[in-house]
Amino acid sequence: MKKALVTGAAGFIGSHVVRELLKENIEVRAMIRPGEPLTNLSGLEIETVQADILNQGAVEKAVKGVDTVFHLAAVYSIWMKDWSTIYEVNLQGSRNVLWASLKAGTQKVVYTSSVAAIGTSPGKQLSNEKTPFNQYNLGNHYVLTKYLSQQEALGFSKNGLDLVVVNPCFPFGENDITPTPTGKSILDVISGLARFHYKGGINIIDVNDVARGHLLAAKKGKTGELYILGNENLTMGEFIRTVNRIAGFSNRKLPRLPVAALKAGTSVLKVWSDYVSHKPPLSTPAEIHYTSQYLFFDVTKAKTELGLELSPVETSIEKSIQWFRKNGYLKK
Repeated sequence: MKKALVTGAAGFIGSHVVRELLKENIEVRAMIRPGEPLTNLSGLEIETVQADILNQGAVEKAVKGVDTVFHLAAVYSIWMKDWSTIYEVNLQGSRNVLWASLKAGTQKVVYTSSVAAIGTSPGKQLSNEKTPFNQYNLGNHYVLTKYLSQQEALGFSKNGLDLVVVNPCFPFGENDITPTPTGKSILDVISGLARFHYKGGINIIDVNDVARGHLLAAKKGKTGELYILGNENLTMGEFIRTVNRIAGFSNRKLPRLPVAALKAGTSVLKVWSDYVSHKPPLSTPAEIHYTSQYLFFDVTKAKTELGLELSPVETSIEKSIQWFRKNGYLKK
């Protein structure tokens, strides 16, 4: 790998992938959405190109002259006033990048999907790369678009494109400027908006480990294979207690609420967002439905086949909290 294109390069995971590439002296072309803030790329010696992922011609121009493509550009949201954008970007945008890569003879494509595109197992059983997708009835547009776009990417891998899929779990760390819904979960806990927990759980990982996983997938990943990039499985209660403890709020009480009550409450919040505020709610019924499952994953494949080494998750959460505080997202 000598020169790589990174789509979504200014985003949370994308900017960390850029930094990992630079550490290995790989030339980077960063594809930036027109008008997108470049805060995460400030001071880095990279080539930047502004291109709308839905502009096929601009995408083809961005892909020319690189040997490796890391496709991370996507919309990650729990609520949108108009959901058409998430389908256009996550599906048609991905098609544009994959077609351009195939036509240009790109040597390797690392396609960033999500564990949302992998099915869940009953109870606390661990899911893996072979667990069939079973989230069609969630009503969660993000989850559905990630699965559908992943399937299209795998189709390209069967038709001549050397493509590997990585499926990040829930990443935490620095430079979450938006912030992502994952980072916002930390902000909600610390600010006191989330003073309860409910059935379910997530797998969390340091964003730097996710970035390294991308590079390892480019070097060692097998064509058409999926690799879950995750670390530790925590129940929602364990996750919230850990965040509170690290943030200095160990004494906070944390009652457990029924999932049905949370769905009813978030339904009201969603209606308010849909028709009054037009701003994202604290949560939605679809999000509660998804995260009230135990989203626990087996990460053996990435560790054994890619050689992915993992950082302590408490350190990742601590770095995330410190970054949010330092940059004014939280009161000190």
